[in-house]
Amino acid sequence: MSDARHPLAPDHLPPFVTAADGSDYLFTVMVFFVVGLILLLGVAYFTLHALPERMAHKGNSTQLQLISVLAMLALFTHNNLFWVAALAIAAFRPPDIVTPLNAIAQALQNMAGRAARDEAPEAPAQEPRDA
Repeated sequence: MSDARHPLAPDHLPPFVTAADGSDYLFTVMVFFVVGLILLLGVAYFTLHALPERMAHKGNSTQLQLISVLAMLALFTHNNLFWVAALAIAAFRPPDIVTPLNAIAQALQNMAGRAARDEAPEAPAQEPRDA
């Protein structure tokens, strides 16, 4: 009796029409497709979101920390301005100002006849006072 059809049913039914036993193959395929698509979109989103940090690994530590903070703020606040700022900072290297200034200071010390020291000069010891 399970093979009995209704007399008004058409002779050919498409394959996605479910049988009487409740198995729905199209629904099962679509569930797996949607879950896989959500996972792929999540991976693509996080990969794109980590782009400024990957670019900044070539730079210095301070720049990497600033970019990391901006990227995390963008991730948790969904504010794209933070991500764009992190991308701009990662793309353009700041000019090196400290090295020429150290060279100028070293040259001025040499011209003045002083030996360059890495440590600060020691403070003179004070004598204890009698109370």
